[in-house]
Amino acid sequence: MTLTLERAARATGARVLNAEHFPAILRVVTDTRAVLPGDTFLALRGERFDGHDYVRDAVSKGAAALVIDDPRAAVDGVATLLVADTKRAYMDLAAAARERFFGHVIAITGSAGKTTTKHLLAQLLASHYGTQHVLASPANENNEIGVSKLLLSATAEHRVMVVEMGARHEGDISQLVQVARPHIGVLTNIGEAHLEIFGSHENLARTKWGLFSMGAQAVINARDSASAMRAASLGVPPLWFGVGEPTAPGVWMRDAQLLILTHGAAPREFTIDFRLPGAHNRANFAGAFAAALLLGIAPENLLSAIPNLTLPAGRYETVSVAGGARVIYDAYNANTSGMLAALDAFSTEQAQRRIAVLASMAELGSDAPAMHERVGAHAARAGIDVLLVSGDYAGSVVAGAVAAGFPADRIVRYGGNDEAVQWLREHAGAHDAVLLKGSRKYKMEEIVLSLRHAQDGQS
Repeated sequence: MTLTLERAARATGARVLNAEHFPAILRVVTDTRAVLPGDTFLALRGERFDGHDYVRDAVSKGAAALVIDDPRAAVDGVATLLVADTKRAYMDLAAAARERFFGHVIAITGSAGKTTTKHLLAQLLASHYGTQHVLASPANENNEIGVSKLLLSATAEHRVMVVEMGARHEGDISQLVQVARPHIGVLTNIGEAHLEIFGSHENLARTKWGLFSMGAQAVINARDSASAMRAASLGVPPLWFGVGEPTAPGVWMRDAQLLILTHGAAPREFTIDFRLPGAHNRANFAGAFAAALLLGIAPENLLSAIPNLTLPAGRYETVSVAGGARVIYDAYNANTSGMLAALDAFSTEQAQRRIAVLASMAELGSDAPAMHERVGAHAARAGIDVLLVSGDYAGSVVAGAVAAGFPADRIVRYGGNDEAVQWLREHAGAHDAVLLKGSRKYKMEEIVLSLRHAQDGQS
């Protein structure tokens, strides 16, 4: 949404310099590579950059106004909002833009599945409203910067906005909710992601529950015990979702072909063609479907979109590599629930051998060894034929697997991605399936790239 100088100055409490040169409307950008003539450049700071160092570059590219918090970065004759903190000002501008957005806002958070749920919901809504009328967070731009960017990019043409919200500190979700003011909030689960940062599961749960701090209609995973325990605190009963036999009013996936709606006057069942793998993705879909229903969309109007739904990049993505083995890349990130869900989905793959390449998880705090042991034990029960492990907690994964009966001679410890690539080139056959799952810090995409390069070299 575009803003006037008056509205922007009021929202940020800024000191206005060279007001006579301000453009009629402020189109805010934070990346000089995206600056167009007439834009307003807002100088953010990051761990490795300071946008104030690029102010003159922005002006040279046509920026007509600036938002800065360092007066030394001001440019003579250029319209400027001098604020106390540019990141806070960005959020204040986004909140002002939200006041001018008259469509519906749906916010999604959770320890796992939030990006996939957002992606599925955006596809469902696009099938009903049209793609041009749906605005959703790109990739996983889910922090203060990403949410602010999304809100400021909305136009009068958009009828619904799907906002992904992530948290790395206590209170983050409430802060984002104050900016986005969602009508509907989807909480996928309260798991164990970033426990090292939050300190306790209670702190994490309280932060996630901030999604409903401004009265958003709640859509909650009925199989998530932490969410179920807090549901009574909501002012309005939630719409539940889940996988399996229905236990509460909401949206349920009994299996990939049966969708059950248990809210309203009487239960309804729909035979569908859901093609995405894993029970976790059926849950993600049920949550997305529930949110769409709360917008007043008839379920019949969404059914035709279901067979064509896709997953985001890096989520259980099948890639073609050298040697003919089918590689499934699901290493965009990893936490315990995500690891277990990926192994469950992988256990259903038809293959001569199922080879799981598991890097460690990150930011789990003191419970990390036990959680990695749990992953190893789960791999032993999931029909995995060969287990490759690496990372800080590889030993714990091995211990859990062996304790659960996995043969030690079918476990391979690898030191780095190059070693994993070498092993796969030498041992993975044309009829094998390979799962790559682990934390982003281990850069498992390097394995895919190396195997693809080998394929290119052979072609």
